Amino acid sequence: MNRNFLLLLTVKRLDSTSFHMRTSSLIFRRSTITTMAKRFAPLNKPLPAELDPNVRKLEGVVFDVDGTLCLPQTYMFSEMRSALGIPKSIDILEHIYSLPTPEAQSAAMDSIRAIERQAMASQVAQPGLVSLMSYLDSRNIRKGICTRNFDLPVQNLLTKFLSGSHFHPIVTREFRPPKPDPAGILHIAKSWGLVRKSTGEAGIPRVNEESHTPVPQGAGEDSLRETAEGEDIADATGLIMVGDSIDDMTAGRRAGAKTVLLVNDVNRHLADHEHTDVVISRLDELIDLLENGLV
Repeated sequence: MNRNFLLLLTVKRLDSTSFHMRTSSLIFRRSTITTMAKRFAPLNKPLPAELDPNVRKLEGVVFDVDGTLCLPQTYMFSEMRSALGIPKSIDILEHIYSLPTPEAQSAAMDSIRAIERQAMASQVAQPGLVSLMSYLDSRNIRKGICTRNFDLPVQNLLTKFLSGSHFHPIVTREFRPPKPDPAGILHIAKSWGLVRKSTGEAGIPRVNEESHTPVPQGAGEDSLRETAEGEDIADATGLIMVGDSIDDMTAGRRAGAKTVLLVNDVNRHLADHEHTDVVISRLDELIDLLENGLV
């Protein structure tokens, strides 16, 4: 299913049916990065010495965890909100970070970790998980994780289903700000050496010089600064972000990555969202798309 957005061409394919990451001080855009849509070079043939201007090399794939690497465990979120005493309209992590004392934040975080620990015992791998990871490994494609989970369920999933497959970096809840902010994806890009020279763009969060953390969102225009022309900033345009939520799609789009939605009965409405580039119903459907050059 093809759809044109002004100068952006978005192509969707619909099927028939170290874990404790510290807060990063890296520089990233806060506004959506919009570039002319490019296809990735097919992986079933050697990369040519000179690429077509509209084709680029795939530099790596970033995955969400719950609902992406394993089947959704969405019941956890209602249990977490019940434990915290908040309605569905309030973001769980934003609520915890807004609590007035470190003790209150720690207690709230412990309460949702307990729910995640219990749920991780019943994790079920997504169909096509092992096939896709084996394929990416055979093609020497780097893999990273960007999740709002804490590290123990992530480690449990990798040990249980993907013990021979390497993921790095693994960006978990301890990294702030979380998705839908693009910072985690851009951290992965920069850790892989994927940078570009700034042309002096505005919309870059100021960094607290003492804590080395981005100024919180909503702090006003004064919290944004311009980058110096020629400054190295993370470049995620060679990445794919695979996820199942609007946070995944928005974080990927804002980082400049290609976004892939793993669709299910709950998130099907996101197939037509402006932040979704490609739609799949099984993880291993990505194999054929990457072999022939993902658009």
